[in-house]
Amino acid sequence: MKILVLGGANLNILGSRQPDVYGSETLEDIQNFIQKSFIEKGIESVWRQTNAESELIDWIQAAKEEGFDGLIINPAAFTHTSVAIYDALLSFDAPKIEVHLSNTYKREEFRKIKITSGASLGVIEGFGKYSYFLAFNYLAENMN
Repeated sequence: MKILVLGGANLNILGSRQPDVYGSETLEDIQNFIQKSFIEKGIESVWRQTNAESELIDWIQAAKEEGFDGLIINPAAFTHTSVAIYDALLSFDAPKIEVHLSNTYKREEFRKIKITSGASLGVIEGFGKYSYFLAFNYLAENMN
């Protein structure tokens, strides 16, 4: 199984950006944790992060041709603003899960509006790196 993991704006500065909200681990730390946790289950993951909305859209659109069986996305701030990412996610007809490190419902009002979320099977949020772990676990258990 080959899973594409996409990250949106500002995830490149995890570990230093608002550690009280996002924790002290970097995106690379989370990636290493997940890859170690799921390597024995035969899950290959490719991780990409960008601050550019258009690049996320291009990656989503190319995912099926690149042989990905599923997608995990943390659109970050684009969650609340991007109809274009929502539409791109609808075009990828394989399992998709949206994740967020923080519990967006305990934050600012605007973060409670999630434009992109309706294009995925579900949303896992508020568990830090374990949001990714739970998403991978779901795909591992339900895609074989």
